[in-house]
Amino acid sequence: MLRFLTAGESHGPSLSVIVEGLPAGLAVSLEQVGDELARRRLGFGRGPRMRFERDEIRLIGGVRHGRTLGSPVAVEVLNSEWPKWVDEMSAAPGEPSRRLTAPRPGHADLAGMQKYGFDDARDVLERASARETAARVVAGALAKQLLGEIGVRVLSHVVRIGAVVSPEGLRPAPDELDVVDASEVRCLDPGAAEAMIAEIRAAAKEGDSLGGVAEVVAYGVPVGLGSYVHWDRKLDGLLAGALMSIQAVKGVEIGDGFAQAAQRGSVAHDAIVREDERRETGGYARRSDHAGGIEGGVSSGAPVIVRVAMKPLATLNRPVLETVDVATGASTVSFKERTDVTAVPAMGVVAEAMTALVLAVEAQRKFGGDSVAEFVRNYETYVDSLGRTLSGARVS
Repeated sequence: MLRFLTAGESHGPSLSVIVEGLPAGLAVSLEQVGDELARRRLGFGRGPRMRFERDEIRLIGGVRHGRTLGSPVAVEVLNSEWPKWVDEMSAAPGEPSRRLTAPRPGHADLAGMQKYGFDDARDVLERASARETAARVVAGALAKQLLGEIGVRVLSHVVRIGAVVSPEGLRPAPDELDVVDASEVRCLDPGAAEAMIAEIRAAAKEGDSLGGVAEVVAYGVPVGLGSYVHWDRKLDGLLAGALMSIQAVKGVEIGDGFAQAAQRGSVAHDAIVREDERRETGGYARRSDHAGGIEGGVSSGAPVIVRVAMKPLATLNRPVLETVDVATGASTVSFKERTDVTAVPAMGVVAEAMTALVLAVEAQRKFGGDSVAEFVRNYETYVDSLGRTLSGARVS
């Protein structure tokens, strides 16, 4: 079964990810993975280093001559700033030059210090940092490549930053990822994008931060991923858990989600109709997609639509958040670590990765296969079987 594990700290020498369960024969290149990592650096309101640098990556194992071997794939994302942190983050016995004893509100600092018995917040923040998501994006790039073999495309766009919201229902087509990424805030609507940039500039002037919402859309997801049989196999539950695990994410909505709570059942659900040309869904379709492509914990064949809400970054460019120095007990203000005004556009890229990983896990569970050829063959056999009615008669 497909799974992944990340290791490394924000200012350590590198981040590492091991992806296990990828079938043999999947095309993988450093350039492809690097392109996905470069997308994670996008977005107006981020620091200049994020805009101009490109992550250096190293394929350690699991790939030969551009194809996976069926063994675990290991990738390392190097930290260009490591030389500045060699002493402070050394793995050798020793002491830090100074301890961070004023935990930042909104971060894992204090809870982590209490949980593990640390007297230095850096022991927490180095791993809790969103820098860890670089390793997730690497794993997501591999998952996207696997999903692409069966025609699944996963992309995201920003629908809200601060108080600015893009027009309802506007979302990119499967081939419009480049159009989204061309926007400084990864928003499809030019007017909303301009207003978002103005909102970011205003927050930056005050040394403040902004949150927002990104929407992830997965096209071509086959019918039958996930399960209604067990609580921990429901596709919407798996997606919600994976997306909530992203740093600073505080809310996940599937389809129309909260809006449906205010609607009557007669308008909240997706009518089922026949569309014989829809081979991949067995000739069935939905007139709408209020459910976000998931019914009863199972993918329906409609696009999977998930919205992910990110809180404002808790590290600010002016120290105004009240805290307590755990060494002295005195009131103080939180320290400043380098920060951005907003990271919502980048969060959307991370959300793509986590969505792709969940879908790839469930696709592997459904179709199996030790090689890509077997995986695709099993998928094709399954899709062909959907062309029969539930009574077994063939649909022409």
